[in-house]
Amino acid sequence: MRVCVYGAGAIGGHLAARLAKGGAEVSVIARGAHLAAIQANGLEVHAVDGVHRIKVQATDDPREVGPVDAVFVTVKAPALPAVAAGIGPLLKSETSVPFVMNGIPWWFFFHLGGPHDGQRLPRIDPDDVLFKAIGPERAIGGVVYSASAVIAPGVIDVEQPKSRVVLGEPNGTLSPRVVALADLITKGGISGEATTEIRTEIWNKLIGNLAGGTLAVLSGSAPKTVYTEPAARETSLRVMHEAAAIAQALGARPGVNHEARVNSQSGMDHKPSILQDLELGRPMEIDGLFDAPLVLARIAGVATPSLDLLVALCKLRARVSGLYGS
Repeated sequence: MRVCVYGAGAIGGHLAARLAKGGAEVSVIARGAHLAAIQANGLEVHAVDGVHRIKVQATDDPREVGPVDAVFVTVKAPALPAVAAGIGPLLKSETSVPFVMNGIPWWFFFHLGGPHDGQRLPRIDPDDVLFKAIGPERAIGGVVYSASAVIAPGVIDVEQPKSRVVLGEPNGTLSPRVVALADLITKGGISGEATTEIRTEIWNKLIGNLAGGTLAVLSGSAPKTVYTEPAARETSLRVMHEAAAIAQALGARPGVNHEARVNSQSGMDHKPSILQDLELGRPMEIDGLFDAPLVLARIAGVATPSLDLLVALCKLRARVSGLYGS
């Protein structure tokens, strides 16, 4: 199987290495010094199961790769318009496109069913550029648990003891393409899982990101430090309760043991990626990660007072840092 990973940063680079170890013919779309290092030396991934050195085709021009069987999109949300503009040469009629990203995906309402089926999310997909360039029928949902960082050009350190990638169809079927891609990831040495409830899986991760990510941005601290403050723990529990209510109102079934979520995050020294972006001066994933859940809350008629406040403050911090909006 020919597979391209569009955005070979920490998550994408790790995933590319696992797909290659699983037997796929892998190419990556990257840029800058990271791209040059991959072209010269391949990918080097440091993980709990050893150091993996993988040679892959690497380029910043999808035309050099040509049509593939699957494109894993692993960029941050602000880069999605560029993906829409560049992905065309990678696509053939049956190419699948798993979006392995944080936050609410642009295809969320595709095959949702019910009164909101087919709605669009213009803040995530302005002018329907993804809808037009890729089409929701190609899209596969993806959730990744793999705390990672690029520690040098071409070199990725994976802090997660047990990395997982969950893939699922928007229509809730267990399709052959999802099963085949999940199997490739598993053969590569981490857990690849196929699910019939991808929106539930998206919310299961997003609930934690909404609480831990907003508080991390506002405090400049990793969850292990944030949750030493009792007021932060209580606020986090309120945010998680509100986020779960949005998910349930739209048909998902996330876990509701929020105390367990907070306890799990309380041991994390790894800074959330959105805080890393703030500290490094990179565009922040405010819309998909923080704002889109509020859009869904308004659509579903769910009150979110704690989340409203934290997201507003995060937007303000991002704006004054020149990393979001105008």
